[in-house]
Amino acid sequence: MKKRVLGLLLSMTMVAGMLTACGGNANTAASTGASADGNAADATAADAPAAAGDEGKVLNIYCWNEEFKSRVADHYPGYTETDATSGKIGDVTVKWNITPNENNAYQNNLDEALLKQADAAADDKIDIFLVEADYALKYVDADVSMPVADLGIADADIANQYKYTQDVMTDSNGKLKGLSWQGCPGVLIYNRAAAKEVLGSDDPAEVQKSVADWDTFLKTAEQMKAKGYSMTSTTNDAYRVFSNNVSSKWVQDGVVKVDPSIMKWVEMTKKMVDAKEVGSTSDLWSDDWSKGFYPDGKTFCYFGPAWMINFSMAADTEGSIAHDGGWGATEGPQGFFWGGTWICAAQGTDNASLVADIMKQLTTNKDIMLDIVAKDSDFVNNKPAMEEAATKDEYAFAPLGGQNPLAMFCNGAEKCDLSNQCEYDQGCNEEFQKAMKNYFDGNATLDQALEMFNSAIVEKYPELKTE
Repeated sequence: MKKRVLGLLLSMTMVAGMLTACGGNANTAASTGASADGNAADATAADAPAAAGDEGKVLNIYCWNEEFKSRVADHYPGYTETDATSGKIGDVTVKWNITPNENNAYQNNLDEALLKQADAAADDKIDIFLVEADYALKYVDADVSMPVADLGIADADIANQYKYTQDVMTDSNGKLKGLSWQGCPGVLIYNRAAAKEVLGSDDPAEVQKSVADWDTFLKTAEQMKAKGYSMTSTTNDAYRVFSNNVSSKWVQDGVVKVDPSIMKWVEMTKKMVDAKEVGSTSDLWSDDWSKGFYPDGKTFCYFGPAWMINFSMAADTEGSIAHDGGWGATEGPQGFFWGGTWICAAQGTDNASLVADIMKQLTTNKDIMLDIVAKDSDFVNNKPAMEEAATKDEYAFAPLGGQNPLAMFCNGAEKCDLSNQCEYDQGCNEEFQKAMKNYFDGNATLDQALEMFNSAIVEKYPELKTE
């Protein structure tokens, strides 16, 4: 089913006639856009662009949660909220179509709407839609997203962004098809109380010595177990670190291949499970996974980016470790990234100028991006902004006890490599972790678990073969 949807998306040929018909002048996109130095003069409500006379009066935005909506509401000049699902920018009505990610609902809803884009009434056309890295190529390599150059966004405008955030959204023809306001390099997030008790120090540099590579990580796991702590909350906590450091793509010439780095995760995780050094074999986001957010959960570390620290570790819940500033951050055994949200302009939008301006303000305006860091504790996609923020105490993270981890994130963002990304990443990663759970739980041998994975992948992607 997914292949059929993807095929339909790839077969859509909206580019030629629709942009001419909608009449938007992309080259006049950014009335308040920032230059390459990232600064826009006095970006106030008065500077917000009015819709061009030949552009639409309704801006339709498709996303899966409130995050982007809050970024626009809090930081885009001139946006005002009218109710829970709509707002105004000048005389343009902004409509938010928010469908949660669960069970692929967001992508299914977006796919259905994109297939109707060519025939949709002007006020119903999608103008902006958001994607995540795990499935970005599905939309980047289809004629449903516009090259940012066609919106009048030049290389000089985005020169200060981290390269990997652009690699994610670059199609097979070398055209950049979306921009992000955030970067999501990851770190190892550790329990300070456990570090003091077991390692003798909660200083990031000292803790790093105990997690500097995977062999050292395993030795530290033994120490943690001896003191009653799980090294990680679940078997899947470290998976993304390994899957981000593969030497080849999941699919090569139509054949699914399991990379040695991912098999190393299997080997290490099985050792830890058998040694009872992992809290559970439950999924990420499960109740078992989040037990470690609290002292009684007795978990030493998690792996995650800035958004996880500030938004996903119960920082607003009294009694949590994060609420009391009880976490610390250090580099960990390997660099990795997790997540990120990219803004795409839909082919056929009748609001090209406004879409371009939103992209430029939220992803290139240094002043606005520093404001996002200060107010939202996000790691933003602007090198000068982050390098500046990394040196100032005012950008410290409360869940980390006042530690400013931004220099670590800056270093990690420079090292992110997406050269082995492919359009099947999401499905392969999900099915592999599901299959290996049987192995970790002792319900299957390794060979049987690998066969389960092969069967699931062929069912999900009939066009693929397995080794």
